[in-house]
Formats: sequence, structure tokens, C-alpha cells
Amino acid sequence: MKKNLVLAASASAMLFALSGCQSVGGAYQALYDWDIRGEDATKGPATSRVAPLVVPPDYPLVPSQVGVPRAQDGNTPEQVLEAMFGGDASRSAGERAVVAAAGTGEMGIRSTVGDPETTTVNKGAVTRDIIAAPEGDGQSAQAAVPQ
Repeated sequence: MKKNLVLAASASAMLFALSGCQSVGGAYQALYDWDIRGEDATKGPATSRVAPLVVPPDYPLVPSQVGVPRAQDGNTPEQVLEAMFGGDASRSAGERAVVAAAGTGEMGIRSTVGDPETTTVNKGAVTRDIIAAPEGDGQSAQAAVPQ
């Protein structure tokens, strides 16, 4: 008896819920169709006509040809740098003064960097040991090359 009562109550609740969807659906549709200006949105959006693009007859417009790359001013990296940073800019007085005070670098400086007579900063024994370590696996580390 109790089982039948529960089934009847749940069936009634389900029918009530489904019938509510039908009656409330019209209200939701009315809200959906309502426009912010208070007009009915089902009329369709108001469109306007724009005049077509007119090219002056004296403009030298040449159609592109198949397989021929289009002509560009400069190469792509230059175009990217110009788009990002705005091309060449005049240097400020401070920048010109710093560059003038720095002077020019010695010719062949990259050849003499590895010279043992070159003074360098002492970075400690750990750095020296890392640089002087033999190539290959050590006691506590292994190198593996992915295949």
C-alpha cells in the first residue's frame, strides 16, 4: 500500500512538473524575444545598406598572378621588428653619451678571451670542478640521451 502511494505521488509530481514547463515556456520565450530597446526581436535586426567600395579609375590596380609571390618591402624579420618597435628611432642624448663614453671594442677580443693571461672573476672551486670534470657518467649522476 505504501509503495503504491509513493508511486502515485511521484507520478503526480512528475506530471505537475512537466505541465509547468509548457505553461512557463511561453514566458521564457517572451523574455528571449524581448529586445533591450523594448522592441520585439522576432521582427529581425534592422540593417542598413553600405555603399560598395569604389576604386578610382586612375588607380593602378594590377591583378595578382598565380604562382608569383607578391612583392614586399624588406624581409620578414625586418617587418616584424618594425611592427613591434616602430622602426628606426633617433637616439636620445643620454644614449649617445653612454655609447660615446664606452668607445669601441678591441679588435679580435673574442680570440683572446680564452687566453690564460686574461683576468676573470673567481667563481669558486665548485664551478672550476664542474668545468674540469671529465665527460661521461659520474659517481652520482648519469647522462642519458633520449632515443
